[in-house]
This record gives sequence, structure tokens and C-alpha cells, in this order.
Amino acid sequence: MTSNAGSRGIANDGLSGERTSARIAAIVPSQTALLVMHYQTDILGLFPSVAPALLANTRRLCDAARAKGVKVYFINLRFSPGYPEVSPLNRNGQGIKSLGLFLEDRTSPELGQQANEPLVIAHRASVFFGTDLEAQLLRQGIDSLIMVGIASTGVVLSSVAYASDADFRLYTVKDCCYDPDSVVHEHLFCTAFDSRTTVLSLADALRLLA
Repeated sequence: MTSNAGSRGIANDGLSGERTSARIAAIVPSQTALLVMHYQTDILGLFPSVAPALLANTRRLCDAARAKGVKVYFINLRFSPGYPEVSPLNRNGQGIKSLGLFLEDRTSPELGQQANEPLVIAHRASVFFGTDLEAQLLRQGIDSLIMVGIASTGVVLSSVAYASDADFRLYTVKDCCYDPDSVVHEHLFCTAFDSRTTVLSLADALRLLA
């Protein structure tokens, strides 16, 4: 998946990579976490044409975060057999249930999850709803989040909205997010994500973590 150099406020103004990166506030590694959302085998299996590039991009991001001392959290969508966690009132949940997935899948092994990297299990689009993720982050003194995930219209949108309201400093890495609706994906990064987060290309993110 190619990097989009036109992310508003990052590279669309014609600045060089060095000058662009200078406009991005430096992070404090001990106060920053990388949230890798729904990078799991069942979901990547739904998008075989883009999965290799997404996994390669996100592995580079994970390794850079690890080298910088930024803690990596993995959040997976998972249910029990019969989907008892899915409310009959939840339309999105019914769509998920109909797929018959997310029962026994795992974090994509290509990302090299380490033994000390937490795995949070969620039952809704937002990685914060019904989980203790926010409490874990606050206990660690984390106030800044780098967020990537699949899909942009699902887990990324829901989780960014919550994290923004919870007053985290937010970064999204466009090259490590995906949505099958490319038009809405592009629109989100120019609107809702741009207004709540610092939108980065993978190159920007790697410079931030260098």
C-alpha cells in the first residue's frame, strides 16, 4: 500500500521530509503507546490483495516503536461460540455475527508480537468500550497514542472518537490503516481524523520514532 503524501498538514504543502517532520511535536516514549487494532488473521484474510503491504508497513512501525521504547498494544475483536456478547439491538454486531469469524483467530504473526506486549480483547468497534484499555494506559502514565487499524470506518473511527474525548494526544498512520471503501477512507483522513489527530504517513511515523 503506497504512502499518501497528500495528507493535509503533513506533506501537501510542498515541504521537504525534514521540514515536515520538524512540524510534528516530538513524543515522550515512556508516555506514548502504539495501538495496533484488529490486525488479526480473520480480518487480514478478508483483504488478501492488500494484506501483505499492510502487514509489512505495520511491522516496520511496530519495530520502530519497540526500538524507541514505545509500548505496543494489540487489540483484537473476539467472541465466544454463539456470539453471546453480541446484542440483538446492535446492527453492526449482527453483521459481524453473520460472518462467523473472530472466534479462534489470533494476532497476525507477521507483526511479531512480543511476550510483554499486551493483548486486549474487545467486543465492539471501539477498542475502549467494555475493556480496561484506558485504565491500563493511564496506569502506565501514557497520554499519547499512535493508532493504526482495520477498518478505518470501524475500529479506527470509533476508537479515535473516544480517545479524543478522553484527552489523549493522538497520531494516526494512514499507511497502516485500511478500509474497503477507499472514498470514505480518504475522506476520514481529511476530515474526522485530521481534526482529532496528527495524520502521519509511514515515513513521517518512522521519523517520529527514530
